[in-house]
Amino acid sequence: MELSIDVQSLKPLSSCIPTVSTRLNWNDYQGAIKVRWGIGRNHYTVVPGLYKVGNPDSQSDVYVSANYKLSFDVLRKNLCSFNTWILVIDTKGINVWCAAGKGTFGTDNLVNSIKKTDLAHIVKHNKIILPQLGAVGVSAHKVREQSGFRVIYGPVRAKDIKPFVQAGYKATPEMRKVGFPFLERIKLIPVDMMGERYKLLISMLILFIISGLDRKGFLFSKMIETSLFPLIYIVSAYIAGIVIAPIFLPIIPFRPFALKGAFWGVISAIIMMQFIHVSLLETISFCILSKSVASFMTMNFTGSSTYTSLSGVKKEMKWAIPFQIAFTAISLMLFILSKLS
Repeated sequence: MELSIDVQSLKPLSSCIPTVSTRLNWNDYQGAIKVRWGIGRNHYTVVPGLYKVGNPDSQSDVYVSANYKLSFDVLRKNLCSFNTWILVIDTKGINVWCAAGKGTFGTDNLVNSIKKTDLAHIVKHNKIILPQLGAVGVSAHKVREQSGFRVIYGPVRAKDIKPFVQAGYKATPEMRKVGFPFLERIKLIPVDMMGERYKLLISMLILFIISGLDRKGFLFSKMIETSLFPLIYIVSAYIAGIVIAPIFLPIIPFRPFALKGAFWGVISAIIMMQFIHVSLLETISFCILSKSVASFMTMNFTGSSTYTSLSGVKKEMKWAIPFQIAFTAISLMLFILSKLS
């Protein structure tokens, strides 16, 4: 029995690859706004695999992206007028820079993705272009040894891809520079605020309960009557650390983020003292608490900043967190004493 095959019915491998637009639609922008506020952030992903932009052929470039949709959208938006390929690797929905640090945007994952998509049979060249921020997680020589593909590191910002290509795949010093300007810092504030909201609510609940403390015990009526000022203090400290400090990050004195936050915590407490008049002991406790809360909130921003390194963050945490815990404990004890005096 002979097996006959209709050669005309066979389609090239590339015909099965989905095509993506370089123009973002309303759903893309709406999704971006939501994740900026921490809504559905852990599930904002793209299916890993190979995608087409325009009408690429076997000689077209291959750009690599994380499967975090925000990263993917920024890349494809800046590939307008290109005929190219996008290789999306599974970073568990984490952006390139963070995924590189965590190991999901790494050598093994990249090599596996190249083999899984059969990239060597789709393109006839041997180069792939990676975002520069993924360099920390990828060993270029190992990728070439294991897959045959040569790694080229593109610019930091996707908007520089076109001049990068036009310059013969060479980046200028400015393209290699990682900045953290005002607008980028502002974008990160909402997600940090939402991510830490439960800590704020727990802190407010603790202060609300302590506000009802009396020599006779806890009085709910006293909680209602006296908790307003403590709650205002804790909210102002929270805003100082997670909003004000990032806005003025480059011009705040002190290098450690913990001290930058503590600085604005003190400023916040001084401002509150002008409008809120309570006992001396309670005022001192609030001042200490404001400094500790703002310090901790700003230190959390180290994970979003380009001003820090992993070793530097670990070093800062070792000395800062014990102080923050100690100051918080002291402030709460003084607050309790103010209620019992």
